[in-house]
Amino acid sequence: MSNPADSNPATCGTPVDQASTNTTPLSDVSERKTEIRKQAHDNRRTQADKDGVSVAIVDRFMKLPQYATAHTVMFYVDVRDEVRTRHALPEALATGKRIVVPYCVDGELELFWLESMDELELGMYRILEPTADLRSVASKKLQPEDLDLIMVPGVAFDRHGGRTGHGKGYYDKLLEHAKPQTPLVALAFECQMFPEIPMDSHDIFMDKVVTESAVYDGRGRS
Repeated sequence: MSNPADSNPATCGTPVDQASTNTTPLSDVSERKTEIRKQAHDNRRTQADKDGVSVAIVDRFMKLPQYATAHTVMFYVDVRDEVRTRHALPEALATGKRIVVPYCVDGELELFWLESMDELELGMYRILEPTADLRSVASKKLQPEDLDLIMVPGVAFDRHGGRTGHGKGYYDKLLEHAKPQTPLVALAFECQMFPEIPMDSHDIFMDKVVTESAVYDGRGRS
């Protein structure tokens, strides 16, 4: 459910439906996800004031009780039209928490302990990544089991914590190894919220989805 004080479901795309249940037949999952991804990409591309709205969303994330108590927090670093997060990294680094960012190697996400913004550089496709010389430093490498809170990107979500990404499964593989008690918190523009995300048996529900309008409590992995 959303926080009552925060609810303001003004969406720029498909409206959410609190009464939905994830009951799409498995045979329809792939086709429906493709449709949702296309609509979500269109919605996200036309999102007005991405910078300002992103600041509001990330600020809401950093005010969560789960953030306050976490020692090791994974931030994704935004690409393309995702909710922008890189502006918040300096503030997060100044809190004394251990901040972790993911980067992709051969189709797998690796985790990097970020201690300074100088440790990041523009890589392939102008994605901000750890510098090549630091990736082999053993002390900078972490595992999903080390994380106390995980910020998760995605293409589309629902109020139950249903999520779909780009279909590559990068985050699904990582999240499978996270501690059961580690909260999975997705960031999204309200226009990325849909009545229902069809879920396969291996798909992982988020514990929370944070938008500019609300904090939705998802099913999580229970």
